Amino acid sequence: MQTSDLKDLTVAIVGAGYAGAATAKALSLLGAEVNVYEQATQIREVGAGIGLRPSTMGRFREWGIFDAIAKVSSPSDYFEILTATGDPIMKEAWPEIDTFGAKTHLIHRGDFIDALVGVLPEGMVHCGHKLETVEDGGDRSVLTFANGATVEADLVVGADGIRSVVRQQLFSDKEPVFSGERAYRVVIDVADAHGMAVDDNLRMYIGHGTKVYFLPLRHRNQVSFDVTSLCPDSTWTPKVTKDELLAEVEGFDERIVNITRDLDLDAVNVRAVYDIDPVDTWHSDSVALVGDAAHSMLHHQGQGANSAILDAGGLADALAQADSVKEALAQYQQARKPVTDELQRISRQGWREDEVDEVFPGQKPVSQQPQA
Repeated sequence: MQTSDLKDLTVAIVGAGYAGAATAKALSLLGAEVNVYEQATQIREVGAGIGLRPSTMGRFREWGIFDAIAKVSSPSDYFEILTATGDPIMKEAWPEIDTFGAKTHLIHRGDFIDALVGVLPEGMVHCGHKLETVEDGGDRSVLTFANGATVEADLVVGADGIRSVVRQQLFSDKEPVFSGERAYRVVIDVADAHGMAVDDNLRMYIGHGTKVYFLPLRHRNQVSFDVTSLCPDSTWTPKVTKDELLAEVEGFDERIVNITRDLDLDAVNVRAVYDIDPVDTWHSDSVALVGDAAHSMLHHQGQGANSAILDAGGLADALAQADSVKEALAQYQQARKPVTDELQRISRQGWREDEVDEVFPGQKPVSQQPQA
């Protein structure tokens, strides 16, 4: 689109998480008038650590915010996969390092969203706006919020997560899909890591029906500790006991068991793990989906947040190159959807058949269902 057209473009983004904040930054750099509407009264991210891949860091360099992200993250050279007792299975350098001239950076989710929102102009993000309806009017669309506010924009971007109102009202009414897994996530001090925090690289320990992710956060002097296990209970936020959590790491390296035993259970974020089936269409003439709203995926590949950032960059590229918003949204989906469809498929291939059969006799959770 012409520079003058981009400067006249009004954009309303629903959701101020990774996808929404990154999209706001990317589109504002084009000159568009961007506003972000977040349902929470304050922006706060719970959870633990993630890895930002070289391609993601490359986008941050392009947007001029590399230093803001690097300041609250730790560069990592490689990742390692081991057995439950610590025997090596594989060790590989992070891909794309040579291509993008950056390492993978390990970061706490809270620090990440704070850094992203922190580089947005003051007044761009509007909290306390819970979306109720989105009306697709063709060239323009209208958002109505629970607080009574109404917003009209040339482009609406649904960045409202796995339970996206924008997706469910305009593109797909399918509900999130239970994976047959439960995740326990917590951040601990290095001093409580029983000597396992030896460098800045991600390690994953695989046992029978359980994976333990050990992700150092050196800039915080902490470690992100994540236990993901097969579980038939689909309760979104279940209540668990320490004994139940300890049972998930039975037979693991004694240090992992000791870390688990020492945890403050009140600090552990416990969630059933969900994703969504691939969505056929991500856009209309004036509405598009990004991030988890478009392609929420399981965390086994560590690509959820990275895909959201690359969506933001892809959408900005398409708007800069196309002749109209309508054309840009079609180009955006064409470029990004095949990539995320494949990541969703791969992320669902998480467990050996005998492990699944033991927990789900006679059936398979979504992580083992064949994908088209």
